[in-house]
Amino acid sequence: MFEQIIGNQKIQEQLKQSLKNNKTSHSYLFVGTEGIGKKLIAREFSKAILCAEEEFYCNTCKTCIEFDTENNPDFQILEPDGNTLKIEQIREMQKKVFEKPIISNKKVYIINDADKMTKEAQNCLLKTLEEPPEYVTIILIGTNESAFLSTIKSRCTIIRFQDIPEQDIEKYLESQGIKLQDEKMIKAFGGSIGKAISKQGEQNSYMQIYNLIINLKDTDIIEVMQKAQEVLKKEQIESILQYIETILLELAKEDYRYTNCIETVENTRKRLQANANYDMSIDNMLLQMKAEIK
Repeated sequence: MFEQIIGNQKIQEQLKQSLKNNKTSHSYLFVGTEGIGKKLIAREFSKAILCAEEEFYCNTCKTCIEFDTENNPDFQILEPDGNTLKIEQIREMQKKVFEKPIISNKKVYIINDADKMTKEAQNCLLKTLEEPPEYVTIILIGTNESAFLSTIKSRCTIIRFQDIPEQDIEKYLESQGIKLQDEKMIKAFGGSIGKAISKQGEQNSYMQIYNLIINLKDTDIIEVMQKAQEVLKKEQIESILQYIETILLELAKEDYRYTNCIETVENTRKRLQANANYDMSIDNMLLQMKAEIK
């Protein structure tokens, strides 16, 4: 159980102990950075809860076999419908929650990206969390704890996942035969193996970002802006800004002026989080950085 999952060993052990002591909760909230194994651990935990043998997670009973083949009728994962989890999805789940288990003594429901539930959906779910059937476990998974209503959080066992250490991500990439062109790129993964996997094919883009920043002082601003449009992709900007800060930290060791550039990047991140205009924010960031180091 959990053998193939990297990181958050304390949480893994906590969940194992709750199973051994028969003290699992009816509702959990797993929160933490995207791509650090929350869903993987939730699935393994669900399989163990449903296992028909006294020594949980036997891999041989009917419930374990059907779980592995995605055919266990007592297990379900809800995913967002578009950008949100809607009240209709929660209502449909609630109908099934009160049906008795079919092949196990338990039922488990995972609500993935649960922080995308609408307020109406959360209020609807609250009724089930307040008085769940004794055989049901519901696991909510999300990245943004503040998106959940306080009434939802108060009825869940909250488990906060930690980012995966950089050395563990490096070891994993090496085990998969993946070599980083630039070791500083590990900062762009933000403690997430999921991001590391998804970005392994983007190393050339990150090398272009690296070259953009280290050559910023000696490059014409028009050329900088044109290059930025190619490599500073809006959908990846949080990871990109983390990477730029890592580069600037290294440069600041040799030239103190780059320290002010780090503050400029941080201010840009805050503006973007406040929904400021993207192109204008990035242009202003590059102009200010170039002014600092000219």
